[in-house]
Amino acid sequence: MNIWVQLAIWVVSYFVSAAARPKPPQPKPAAFGDFQFPQSTEGTPQAVVFGDVWTSDWTVLGVGQYRTQPIKQKGGKK
Repeated sequence: MNIWVQLAIWVVSYFVSAAARPKPPQPKPAAFGDFQFPQSTEGTPQAVVFGDVWTSDWTVLGVGQYRTQPIKQKGGKK
C-alpha cells in the first residue's frame, strides 16, 4: 500500500472518531443559592466598622453583586 493512502485513511478515521465522540455536558453557572453566607437574625446587635479590621464575630449583612454575564472590557492602546 502506498504511504499516501495510509495517511489519507488515518486522517479520515481521525475526523470520523472526533465527530462521533460524545460531547461533555456544560456546567451550569453558579447561582446565589449555591453559596452559604452566615446571616444575622432579627434583634442581633450589629457593629459598624469603617476600614479593614479583624473581628472575632462577624456577620454578612450585604453581599456584592453577582453577575451572570461575563465582564467585557476593551484593552488600552497598544
